[in-house]
Amino acid sequence: MKTKIITLALMLAVLMPAQAEKREKYSWDKDLKHRLLRDFRRSHEEVKQYIQRYLPYVTDEEMNHWEQTRALETMVIDGRKLYFRNAGPNLFRIDSACVALKEYAEGPIISSSEKVYKENVPLILKEASASLIGLAQPKRMRIHYTLTIVADAIPAGEKIRCWLPYPRHDVPRQQDVKFISASEPKYKFSDPSCVHSTIYMEKKAQAGRETQFGVTFEYTSYGQRFDLRPELIKPYDTSSKLYKEYTSEREKHIIFTPRLRRLADSLTAGETNPLLKAKKMFRWINDHYPWASAREYSTLENIPMYVLENNHGDCGQVTLLFVTLCRICGIPAHFQSGFMVNPANWDMHDWGEIYFEGIGWVPVDQSFGVPAYARNEAEEWFYVGGIDSWRLVVNSDYGMPLSPKKKYPRSETVDFQRGEVEWAGGNIYFDQWDYNMDIDFLDN
Repeated sequence: MKTKIITLALMLAVLMPAQAEKREKYSWDKDLKHRLLRDFRRSHEEVKQYIQRYLPYVTDEEMNHWEQTRALETMVIDGRKLYFRNAGPNLFRIDSACVALKEYAEGPIISSSEKVYKENVPLILKEASASLIGLAQPKRMRIHYTLTIVADAIPAGEKIRCWLPYPRHDVPRQQDVKFISASEPKYKFSDPSCVHSTIYMEKKAQAGRETQFGVTFEYTSYGQRFDLRPELIKPYDTSSKLYKEYTSEREKHIIFTPRLRRLADSLTAGETNPLLKAKKMFRWINDHYPWASAREYSTLENIPMYVLENNHGDCGQVTLLFVTLCRICGIPAHFQSGFMVNPANWDMHDWGEIYFEGIGWVPVDQSFGVPAYARNEAEEWFYVGGIDSWRLVVNSDYGMPLSPKKKYPRSETVDFQRGEVEWAGGNIYFDQWDYNMDIDFLDN
């Protein structure tokens, strides 16, 4: 019997390396192509049919024009011209004539979330002055977050490594973080120094069954509003570590290209006050780059340049443009992100912070921009130095290593929100899993 056990062990030792060798060696080029094909998967006819909802007699010449202006985003892959998966809807967000046409047909659309902020922002403005750091309107929430991998995406018995988002402890407007439970008995929180706040777990895949990871936690999110006036802004200590770090370039997405330098100079010409410089750049981006559904960030080489070249951007894209312009102008700035979580809706969201000497770090939400509902100057400029109560802050920067480190490139190489999963054979991409957030608003 002992001999048989030894023989079996030797056979397994021989077979296991052989099986491992059968796994295809990881290739970023192949991975990137897969990601691009997930984003660019619409045919000319599919996009045309969508446009015909509003323009029944649209011509190919008109579509070619929109492609030239980049209002319709296309890419040639393997000799085929393919359209971005949301090319049709995006046209009616980007092209001003199409925007007007859709609004004429359907009327102006006011989102349910916008109604929440319209109520929340004036309350923050009213209460924040009573707080030394401008905190107001706290909201207590319990969140159950799950990530579910489809059945048989990974061979049975293989270990899956998972990182889920978790609220940061180092953000003054995010307090009383309380861990409730995790789906796995063993878990690990990221090191406090990590810019991406995560909870890490492992689980083995089972044949024919979905693999689910989950975490439940509570926290309190505050709205915040700083009293920002030009005369309160002190000169920067340009020799400080903070100033040098947050006015420098960052790999890939904060690069001081000649075009970006020229733009920053033109927008702030003649202005010396950092607050007024920031407001000029904020307003210009708000007025020139409408929101549109975005490609996966991992497929983009330089996000701020992508915004300039394509005349639109989602929350993270316009935030990185604003942060880059601020740094070029000598205003310390960094990326911040997580989720917006209000009673009407929840979704991933990105924004930033800028630093003023004598005041400190203040939030700036470039994507929320100048609210359509603004009734006075304070509401108009609320998101320069202010932020609403409905946030979950997970990241204080972008594109840094996870804790513990991930072996393969992340599904989202820039931001971290939905989560990340991998196994010995490679990264597990978004098309093989889904995520969900159940929220209890404990103040209600």
